[in-house]
Amino acid sequence: MKAIRQKRLITVFVILIFSGSGSFLIFKALDSNLDFFFTPSELIEQTIPDNKRIKIGGMVLEGSIIRDKTNITFQITDYKHSVAVNFDGVVPDLFKEGSGVVALGYLDNGTVYAEQILAKHDENYMPPGMDMEK
Repeated sequence: MKAIRQKRLITVFVILIFSGSGSFLIFKALDSNLDFFFTPSELIEQTIPDNKRIKIGGMVLEGSIIRDKTNITFQITDYKHSVAVNFDGVVPDLFKEGSGVVALGYLDNGTVYAEQILAKHDENYMPPGMDMEK
């Protein structure tokens, strides 16, 4: 094999090795920041490791909110199944019974221990004090 051809072949292999290792590092970083989204029914049907961070979304079940100082416990439902959520912190202003919510946290013994609560609102926003008929 000629020297120029051997040099090109080595260059191609070096580029492939660096590209492969760079791709591996990117995918590994993305995998550690990946959160899976579930509804309560999907969460009950699947087995999820305790150390895997998840997002669970649904509606706050009427009459399920229990407040104790900064700790709040409530049920998220998709009107088929419900899952208990425990959160220690201040919930968003839009958080209330019957509203949409997304909890980000870890599942342990059927309860989601949330690190973050996101409240959803509908697309028909009206400022406080405004009536729909006016």
